[in-house]
Amino acid sequence: MADNRNYILAIVLSILVLVGWQYFVGMPQMERQREAQRQQQIQQQQQAGQAPGAAATTPGAPPVPGQPAAAPGATPAAPGAPVPGQTMTREAAIAATPRVAIATPRLTGSINLVGGRVDDLVLATYRETIERNSPNVVLFAPAGSPIDPVHHRHPFYAEFGHVAGAGQTLAVPNAQTVWTQQGTGTLTPATPVVLTWDNGQGQTFRRTFEIDSEYLITVKDAVVNSGAAPVTLHHFGLISRHGLPQTSGYYILHEGLIGVFGDKGLQEVGYSTLETAKVQNFRARGAWLGITDKYWAATLIPDQSIETDASFKFFQSGTAKAFQTDFLAPAVTVAPGATSETTTRLFAGAKEVRLVDGYADRLKIDRFDRLIDWGWFYFITKPLFVVMDWIFIQTGNFGIAILLVTLLIKGLFFPLANKSYASITMMKKVQPEMMEIRDRYAEDKMKQQQELMALYKREKINPLAGCWPILIQIPVFFALYKVLFITIEMRHAPFFGWIQDLSAPDPTSIFNLFGLLPFSVPAFLLIGVWPIIMGITMWVQMQMNPAPTDPIQAAFFKWMPILFTFMLASFPAGLVIYWAWNNLLSVLQQGLIMRKYGVKIELWDNMRSMFGGGPAKPAA
Repeated sequence: MADNRNYILAIVLSILVLVGWQYFVGMPQMERQREAQRQQQIQQQQQAGQAPGAAATTPGAPPVPGQPAAAPGATPAAPGAPVPGQTMTREAAIAATPRVAIATPRLTGSINLVGGRVDDLVLATYRETIERNSPNVVLFAPAGSPIDPVHHRHPFYAEFGHVAGAGQTLAVPNAQTVWTQQGTGTLTPATPVVLTWDNGQGQTFRRTFEIDSEYLITVKDAVVNSGAAPVTLHHFGLISRHGLPQTSGYYILHEGLIGVFGDKGLQEVGYSTLETAKVQNFRARGAWLGITDKYWAATLIPDQSIETDASFKFFQSGTAKAFQTDFLAPAVTVAPGATSETTTRLFAGAKEVRLVDGYADRLKIDRFDRLIDWGWFYFITKPLFVVMDWIFIQTGNFGIAILLVTLLIKGLFFPLANKSYASITMMKKVQPEMMEIRDRYAEDKMKQQQELMALYKREKINPLAGCWPILIQIPVFFALYKVLFITIEMRHAPFFGWIQDLSAPDPTSIFNLFGLLPFSVPAFLLIGVWPIIMGITMWVQMQMNPAPTDPIQAAFFKWMPILFTFMLASFPAGLVIYWAWNNLLSVLQQGLIMRKYGVKIELWDNMRSMFGGGPAKPAA
């Protein structure tokens, strides 16, 4: 029947939410557990024969673009460099080679003079947890340092250089080349660093590093040809990550290799996909490519005016794995007495929206804003964040921004929602007549339907109009979920009271009386204050709708608020606050409309009905 279709549609939408939760949350959680077990097995295999407590081994350097794909670890190390396949602490690996320090307001670390790599970067303004004494986030670590998937630390670095052209016997710097720093000093936004290396054949290689006050490093690789003959070479850049990192495991978020390649557009390749494919090749002008985590990324931005050959690669030696993204520029011939210079930029840091957008606009980088995973609903997700971020700038609290954005959304859809709530109210008002028609024509379903449709037409009721508030809320809900989940601006963003991170679940639980009892509860029992508030507001809103006459529907709607309370307890607190606040606004809006039409709000009657085991009787 027409009014039941409304309930059936609501049930279908609710089931879709439940299935979506299982797909986006439940399955990834199980996948993360399986992956953690797999990582533990790998580490146990790697540690076999080592002393107890020894760190897992790491592969050596993968090959540079344009060279044969030798197995990781095949190239001998230079004196003083970490030996590929042998591990030490990160600090020991850094101390084992000569370095040039990096110091900016946002980044600290060093450049390795062996290989001229950027392989030591720490994010100076981000910590691993909300605790003040928590260590800063480590982005880059040198080859030879341990693989630590628990703390998301792996050998992770960027390398630049040249490959000799076809038929050339030219000596070019490689991963074991020891560069010489011109002068002394630290790489800062005000002081660039210049490294040189002479190949003894008449060519001098000069590498200049510049850095801004954020996360952009500019690398200028020059070749000065003092020889008697022209030389031909290709410039390359690569980013390598050793070991399989522990990802968040959510299907709505991409973590892995990423790039934009001209007409091929955005390419996102996960670690497991690349492990199967081994290599994926691209050719494009104006490309960029890199490896992204949830909140951090390292990307190469070649000269946007040239066409480059780019690739995503996977290497494995024994149980040691490495993932690499690289590009190879077209061959350049340098005449005797001439100099050739190529500029590559490296973005290595936090994926802050305004910062990434600023680089995209200023440097004309094609779709660089897609480094942040806005998803298929980009046209909803990003504008929603922009509005929230503007409100945050005015108020200083993202929780308040969520509340005010909810008000804006309610205002935007106010006329449509008003019609929907008016239809729901009229359905509740004529429910006694509907019950009478059902009783009168209980044996003649066709006549019953005709009489109900006549009643709807006479009272100007659209029985399906009540679904619009649900339909409107679902895309906004998922867009807000995406914003809370992917944007670093929401990471560790506090609200008030016990909510110190809007991107994390409410940390309280009713099962230990919200912290009053001196014991912690398992994660699946973290039913906090805000999920309970959300469940209560959802129940109140449902009681203001016409009561289902079907016992199965009545039972479903009786328990749905409790089900959603448990389900949303694991969602980000900011999302639960949004839902509770939206429910409260809907209750107020619907209550005013019910008063306007003289319809009684029977919350206490419905509550007695809920615990009494049957649907509430409609008011006479």
